[in-house]
Amino acid sequence: MEPGARGGVALAFQAGLRARAQARPRTIVFPEGDEPRTIEAVSEVIRERLLRPVLLGQTDAVKDALAAVGCDPTSVSVVDPNSDTDRYALELLELRRSSGLTDDEARYQAQARARDPLFQAALMVRKGEADGSVAGAVHTTGEVLRAAIKCVGPAAGIRTVSSSIYMVVQDFRGRGEEVISFTDAGVVPEPTPQQLSDIAFAAVSTRALVVGDEPRVAFLSYSTRGSARGAGVDRVVEGLRLFRERAPDIPSDGELQVDAALVEAVARHKAPDSAVAGLANILVFPDLGAANIGYKLVERLAAAAAVGPIVQGLAKPLNDVSRGASVEAIVEAACVTALMAE
Repeated sequence: MEPGARGGVALAFQAGLRARAQARPRTIVFPEGDEPRTIEAVSEVIRERLLRPVLLGQTDAVKDALAAVGCDPTSVSVVDPNSDTDRYALELLELRRSSGLTDDEARYQAQARARDPLFQAALMVRKGEADGSVAGAVHTTGEVLRAAIKCVGPAAGIRTVSSSIYMVVQDFRGRGEEVISFTDAGVVPEPTPQQLSDIAFAAVSTRALVVGDEPRVAFLSYSTRGSARGAGVDRVVEGLRLFRERAPDIPSDGELQVDAALVEAVARHKAPDSAVAGLANILVFPDLGAANIGYKLVERLAAAAAVGPIVQGLAKPLNDVSRGASVEAIVEAACVTALMAE
């Protein structure tokens, strides 16, 4: 995934993320512990006392790298991923036995994955040895999510792991700077109605921890309240129905065109009785293409800042950063992960 833009518009939101993470420091594991940007990010985390980092990597090499960027190596916990593989293999063996594999197949896979730092980090989170994990600087999104799903799994009541991009936008409706959740912008290509419901529910839960405001959920489409017909519209309408069944107290509406979801003047004409239209702060897109295109258009044309992607729907927080992520983006992801551990 591509890194979000770094812009002045996001400074207040980013500062708030850091301040809130600093207030209740969490233990976050970085499985790519010898990666240079990760080393610099951990140095910054230590300097600002944002959280308690754990780095996975060859101990002497990691400590030398920390010292080279001016960080006291004794202030960081460093774990060699090759030092305790038997313990992780046993944990993985228990997980694999429930997947229908024979004992020999499960044992072989467990031994292989026990040496994988992504799986070790995910198991540390599963076992409560860390509150969350941040990876992706040298691994693909698929690799990061595979370890997370196999070791931690979805949250209770959620079957679909997804993601949100938090778009920090300048004042466009007289409410000052805002944070708008774009979901799902990175995981599920063509969500079913059940998946749309899962995506919205996870976005609400995660936003409550990261942003902390009242969620107002708009299920987007090319139609508003039956103005057009089609299978895509039906899928969105059914996704909203399922979401309302599980979260009747969360303001939600759909299907809505994006202008009706965001602009009150438009909403008065297209959906005048809606408690969400014109006020939405969580936009549930009908598919991955629309969400990905949408957030990048807003990022580039409106000079908005994209924070994320934030992985949502897991039982415990494990976040993925871009392989092109900046040091700042890694620090930001770590702070978000710490907040999600609440």
